[in-house]
Amino acid sequence: MVKITIENLGQKEIVSLNHENSIIKLIHGEEIDWMHACGTKGRCTTCKMIIVKGAENLSSLTSAELKYRQMGALNSNERLACQAKASGEIVIRVPDEYKLPHLSYTS
Repeated sequence: MVKITIENLGQKEIVSLNHENSIIKLIHGEEIDWMHACGTKGRCTTCKMIIVKGAENLSSLTSAELKYRQMGALNSNERLACQAKASGEIVIRVPDEYKLPHLSYTS
């Protein structure tokens, strides 16, 4: 079972039996808006998520994520929601720079 908690979006929880889908697909499947400028193809970093807890429950870094890490655009506690898949419980945050203006975020 996959459980995603979005800490700064009011502790919003997503529970799914599907660990084949990317994090962003699971988030969008719950009709939660999440920034993604390149159409979830791993060509930008706008779907970046901060991993608060559960990094061990995420898939290995993809080549896109490795590229952005090498460029300094993806910190060690960040992953791309369009690339990462979860196999268990994770807690994430939306980075300040990618918060959407029509959503209410918590601290």
